[in-house]
Amino acid sequence: MSDQIEDTIRKFALQNAVFFKGKANPKAVVGKILGGCPELRPRAAEVTPLIESIVEEVNAMGLEAQTKALQEIDSSMLVKEKKERKYELPELQDVDGKVVMRIAPGPSGPLHIGHTRVSVLNDEYVKRYGGDLVLRFEDTNPEKIDPDAYDMIPEDLDWLGVRCNRTYIQSDRFEMYYDCTRKLLEMGKAYVCTCDADHWRNLKEQRQACPCHDLPVEEQLDRYDRFLAGEYEEGKAVVVVKTDLNHPNPAVRDFVALRLVSHPHPRTGDRYVAYPMMNLSVAIDDHEMGMTHVIRGKDHLNNTLRQEYVFDYFGWKKPVYYHYGLVNIPDTVLKTSLIKQSIRDGEYTGWDDVRTGTVRAMERRGIRPEAIRRYWVEAGMKAVDIQFSWENLFGMNRDIIDDASNRYFFVHDPVRYDIDGVDVIEGSAPKHPDHPERGSRVYRLEDPRTVFLSGEDSKAFAEAKSVRLKDLCNIDYALPARYAGNDVSVLKHGVRAVQWVGRDSVEAELLMPDGAVWKGLAEKDLASEAADMVQLERVGFARIEGREPGKVSMVFAHR
Repeated sequence: MSDQIEDTIRKFALQNAVFFKGKANPKAVVGKILGGCPELRPRAAEVTPLIESIVEEVNAMGLEAQTKALQEIDSSMLVKEKKERKYELPELQDVDGKVVMRIAPGPSGPLHIGHTRVSVLNDEYVKRYGGDLVLRFEDTNPEKIDPDAYDMIPEDLDWLGVRCNRTYIQSDRFEMYYDCTRKLLEMGKAYVCTCDADHWRNLKEQRQACPCHDLPVEEQLDRYDRFLAGEYEEGKAVVVVKTDLNHPNPAVRDFVALRLVSHPHPRTGDRYVAYPMMNLSVAIDDHEMGMTHVIRGKDHLNNTLRQEYVFDYFGWKKPVYYHYGLVNIPDTVLKTSLIKQSIRDGEYTGWDDVRTGTVRAMERRGIRPEAIRRYWVEAGMKAVDIQFSWENLFGMNRDIIDDASNRYFFVHDPVRYDIDGVDVIEGSAPKHPDHPERGSRVYRLEDPRTVFLSGEDSKAFAEAKSVRLKDLCNIDYALPARYAGNDVSVLKHGVRAVQWVGRDSVEAELLMPDGAVWKGLAEKDLASEAADMVQLERVGFARIEGREPGKVSMVFAHR
């Protein structure tokens, strides 16, 4: 077998190893060689054992040595070809020209990662077909409103790249809801009920009408006037929309349209006492705002059936409804009331506390909106329930930020070592292995030759008695440590490569997802890094949050 063929095999074996954390797959290399060199296919039985032998040699080198070897042979092969994956939602049904769709949050706080699903899906379709995306604040539950949310939610949507070109607030529209309710009463399609709530529900379960159900329209309208004037006590009367008391689904039988609320509203104070329930206000708004398509979770299936009664009573054209499966989002705090209380108690620093799943926490950690968008487009609108995967989201984010994130060393809980046995130690490492044009981190240690290892690596050093300082040299354990040359082949014999920093390092803090703050040291070049995202070698990706002389603050994103 010629030297040229062996060189080609070694080159592709090195590339495969570098791309897969130091371990080349012999089958993958065989496929690459035979696919790229068709003249070797008749000799596959002869070539395959040679490939396996060379792969074994390459795998014994260690990732650092493999990378350097491939850089010397052909540095262009260090750049991994990225296959663009196409993420696309299915076509909408019954589209006639432009569409009108909506995002309808309750303003109880900022958006969290779960809210981004409906936001992204609606935005994707409006951008595809053209039309209007409506932002509608559904604020008819005054007890659960955070006044700041009216500003925070648009800010979150803007960061996500979701563009709403119409905005409505339901608390501005009460008079319209009242007028529509009066018309329903006049049509005999609604009634004012003063029955005990539990008794009313029990009658529905038995498919029976309550005594208020069939009172004359004139009496219903008189009751309604007194209802709007606040002459009934809270909880003593409701307005109900009639449906079908024989409907097989008890949840669809007659639903409450208006209730009495004594709690003041953050925007309207005590101007109103009659508050619309969601199924009344949403049905009216979806018609008045011209919705063509509505996307929401399948937990709204019963609400859709209720709202369709309102559409049918008024003879309105119904939008096309889509109901996607529910999503379980593990390992994060989403409930706004819990987050708000933790902020008040001083446990959380704010709505962007990294222990929460808010959009603001995602932004703070360096999760890109493009990754969130890609995640939900890939999840689509299927009716099956799904488990949210943080690892998948982080993988999509990694694809976006990796190319722009320069590499640096960060040492947590640093332990000092002086090095004897040599006058000067020099080394260098690229800021990014795929972008030599960005330059290198250049190291020069001279009297005193001092390095700092992380507390964890220091313990391992004391046990193993030897380590390799990544991109610099090898040292043996002693006090002071002893210089042991710069032969990278020691990695083949189990010597561990560790990150380190020198005396010219800067103080650094890394905020972790559990709220812990890792204090340590980082390379001095990190303090002047222009980008906001970096990769801390063997730690993970991090977002630079603050810089001050001699100190850098960062937030951990993911590995």
